[in-house]
Amino acid sequence: MMPQWSKSCTLIFIRLFNILQPFKIQNSPLTPVKSGIRSLRLRVFARVLLVEILLSYMKLVFACFQGLSLLALFSINPLIMSATLASTGQSKIALEKDIAKQPQRFCQQDLAKGIEQIINRPELVRSRWGIEIQTLTGKSLYSLDGDKFFNPASTAKLLVSAAGLLELGADYRIKTPIYSQGKPPVLNSLRIKGQGDPTISTQSLKNIVHQLQLKGVRKIENLIIDDSYFTPPTINPSWEWADVHSYFATAVNSTILNQNTVTLTLLPQQIGQPVKFFWDDAIAANQWRVINHATTGTDLEYAVEIDRDLGQPLLMLRGKLAVNEPPDVWNLAVVDPAQYFLESLRFHLLRSGITVTRGTVVERENLDLLEPELTAIYAPPLQKILTEINQESNNLYAEALGKILAQKLQVETPINAINQSLKQIGIKPDEYILVDASGLSRQNLVTPQTLVKILRLMSQTTEPKIAQAYLDSLATAGIDGTLKNRFINTSVQNNLWAKTGTLTEVGALAGYLQTQSNSTLVFSILVNNSELENKQIRQAIDEIVVIVSRLEQCH
Repeated sequence: MMPQWSKSCTLIFIRLFNILQPFKIQNSPLTPVKSGIRSLRLRVFARVLLVEILLSYMKLVFACFQGLSLLALFSINPLIMSATLASTGQSKIALEKDIAKQPQRFCQQDLAKGIEQIINRPELVRSRWGIEIQTLTGKSLYSLDGDKFFNPASTAKLLVSAAGLLELGADYRIKTPIYSQGKPPVLNSLRIKGQGDPTISTQSLKNIVHQLQLKGVRKIENLIIDDSYFTPPTINPSWEWADVHSYFATAVNSTILNQNTVTLTLLPQQIGQPVKFFWDDAIAANQWRVINHATTGTDLEYAVEIDRDLGQPLLMLRGKLAVNEPPDVWNLAVVDPAQYFLESLRFHLLRSGITVTRGTVVERENLDLLEPELTAIYAPPLQKILTEINQESNNLYAEALGKILAQKLQVETPINAINQSLKQIGIKPDEYILVDASGLSRQNLVTPQTLVKILRLMSQTTEPKIAQAYLDSLATAGIDGTLKNRFINTSVQNNLWAKTGTLTEVGALAGYLQTQSNSTLVFSILVNNSELENKQIRQAIDEIVVIVSRLEQCH
C-alpha cells in the first residue's frame, strides 16, 4: 500500500501537471488570441502568475522529498515508525520515539528507574499513578501506590466477570421463557418474561414469530411484555446525566432489545442549510423528539453536539457539520426499552399475519400466573457474553450480568452479589468500592493491588475451565477488542491479555503479560486526575508495558 506521504506528493505532481496544461494550448484562456497591447499585457500577466504558482508548488515538492526522506529513515526503526504512523492517524500503537532508546532488557533493579523516567515527564508528572506488578505467585516486582484507591474505569468489569464465572459457570445461558394461554389459532395471551438477556435482537423476534406461525397461531388477544425481573432503577443514579442519552449509558431493564440502542445519522447539505438526519429504527425513533439547530458549514473542524433535555425525550442538535464530511453516526439510548420491545414484536407479528388485539407492559411480577411455557429464547453461553464485556467493554452487558447475579443469589443489589461471590476466592469487600458493575460511575474505587489479586486468583482457581474462560474473555494486544490497535509491531503484541479502562481524565490497563523471557506477570496501571487526552495517557501506559515485557532475571 502506498504511504500517505507518497500519495500526497503524487497529488501535488498531478496538480502541477494540470496547471501547466493550459499553457501548452495555443488558445487556452490564459493565452489571448487577439493582437495588440491588451494581448501582450495578458501574456505578461499570465507568465508572472505562472511563475508564482510554480514557485509555490516547487516548495511543496521540496517538502515532499524531505518527508519521504524522513519516512525512509523512520522505517529503519519499527518503534519510531510505529509512533510516526500513529500521529498521522494510522491504526498503529502511539509509542514515543524515546522508547526506542530504552534497553532491550531490564533487570528487576532497573525496572523502577525505567518506569519513573516515563511517569516523571513534565506532561505526565501532574497525573496520579497507581501501578502494581506481580508474578503469578504473588511476588511484588514493582508497586507505586498499589494499596491506594483509584477510579478504575472499565477495568472494574474484571470484578463482575469473575463473579459471573464463579457463580454461573462458562456454559450458563440466560433464558427468556415465553408463556401462553389458549390454543391456536387464537391465544388468549402471550407473555414474554424478560430475564435480562442483553443479546436479544430483531432477529430473535422474527424467530419467535416464525415459531408461532409453525404452531398455527393467527391471533393474540393480549401480548404481554413482562419487564419485572430486575428491580429499579434501570439507569444507575451515579452516572453522569450528560451520558444517559448515549448508547454506553442506556437503561438496563429486563426485556432488552438491540442493546436498547438506536442509531441516528446526520448528513451535510448545502452550506448554510440544516443538516438532514435519519434513524435506523422507526419504532425507537418515535420515542425521541428532535430539535435540529445543526447546520452545514464549510470545510472546517468537526463541531456537532447532541444534548438531551433532561426530564423529557428531547434531543437537541447543535453546531456545524462540514459540507465534505461523511455521514455522522451517533448511537443513542432507547427512551423506553420495554415499550420498544412490545411495539417491535407487535410490528413483526402483524407483518407476518398474526393480529394482536392489545399489548401491555408489566413492571410488577404477578406470582399468580400459571401459564404453560410455549417456547423460550436462549442467549449464547456466558463465555460469549464475557467476551463482549471484556474485549469490547460493553457496559450494558456488564450491568445486566450484575443484575442477573443479584437475582440468582437473591440479594438486594448487583454490588451485594459481586461482594458475596468474590469472597469465595479471598477478595474482601473493603478492598474496593463499587456503585455499578460496568465502571461507568465516577464513584467506583479500586486499588491496583486488588485488580492484580483478582487476576492472579482467577488464574489459580481449582476449575481450569473457569480460569481459561476468564483469560479468553480478555482482549489480546494487537489482535482483538479494545487492544486491537495497540502494541502493534512490539514485543507485547499477542503476549498481553488485558482489560482496558477509559473515562475523561482516567486511563487504565490490567491483565496478564508474557515477557520476552517467557515469564507470566500480572499487572494493573491506573491513571487518575490527568488533564491529558486519552490517547496520551494510553501512550504512556503502553510504554510502561513494553518496558515490563523486557524484564529478565539477572544475576
